[in-house]
Amino acid sequence: MAKINMVQAINLALTQEMEKDDRIVVLGEDVGRDGGVFRVTDGLFDKFGEKRVIDTPLAESGIIGTAIGMALAGLKPVPEMQFSGFSYLMFHQLEGHASRYRTRSMGNFPVPMVVRMPYGGGVRALEHHSESREASYGHLPGVKMVIPSGPRNARALLVAALRDPDPVVFFEPKRSYRAFKEEVPEAEEVMEIGKSQIVQEGNDITVVSWGAMMRPTLQAVDEVQSKRGVKIELIDLLTIAPMDNHTITDSVKKTGRCVIVQEAPKSLSVSAEIIARINEKALMYLEAPVKRVTNYDVVTPYFGREMMYIPSVGRIERAIEETLEF
Repeated sequence: MAKINMVQAINLALTQEMEKDDRIVVLGEDVGRDGGVFRVTDGLFDKFGEKRVIDTPLAESGIIGTAIGMALAGLKPVPEMQFSGFSYLMFHQLEGHASRYRTRSMGNFPVPMVVRMPYGGGVRALEHHSESREASYGHLPGVKMVIPSGPRNARALLVAALRDPDPVVFFEPKRSYRAFKEEVPEAEEVMEIGKSQIVQEGNDITVVSWGAMMRPTLQAVDEVQSKRGVKIELIDLLTIAPMDNHTITDSVKKTGRCVIVQEAPKSLSVSAEIIARINEKALMYLEAPVKRVTNYDVVTPYFGREMMYIPSVGRIERAIEETLEF
């Protein structure tokens, strides 16, 4: 198996699926001749041509509106929002139409569409290029919400999203785009949307994270285990909606303790939803309050203070230790 980074893995998924299914069409700002601002779609224009890899105007609402029409007409569009911070301009199209057409048409008109969005901070970008707003999209009935954490699961989850009959929002952690490589098989690999992954098993505490936060979380988990001799169960959430209740609550029932790490601000977030589900299904098993490590409830700061804003290995490590000691 070749070792590749996340950009290459996403490109591989798009290439292989476009070769198999000529209904898949990529569209967005600079995705064609330039290969995308992060070069994720590099080479697709030359391979598949301008009718399947389409450069659009800088008009997010128009991009998604066009993609919805394509999907209703029988295509499988893959619109890219160049940065997730620009996606709010198309939110009414996603919420008002893409998420509702299956219900609105009594099942006659699904919207098979994958909306790709680079998200998150840590790359010295400006505020509209750096936020983590997965809760906004996970809150939409009729839309699936996926966040990979590494090259291999990014490729396998994107393949699953491209084959899904409903709209999928696919957040890509740009901090992880080229940060590391993993072995990714050339042969087809598909993961299940709606299923989280137990990265490592343990009995003393459950730690849940997703996206770019998985790397500092894994580092913190390793350090705590080395110092304290405990066994930590680490879960990669992978899908925000539909969320995998069973894996998380079964783990908490086993360990009795839980820490959740997210890049998004604290209030009204995915971590809050996870805690609510733990309370519903595993409250009587808890031996300590569930602790969260999050960004702060402020606008993403400029890059001079960005790394003080994003959860660090030290903050995650302290949260795990405090929960173990409770």
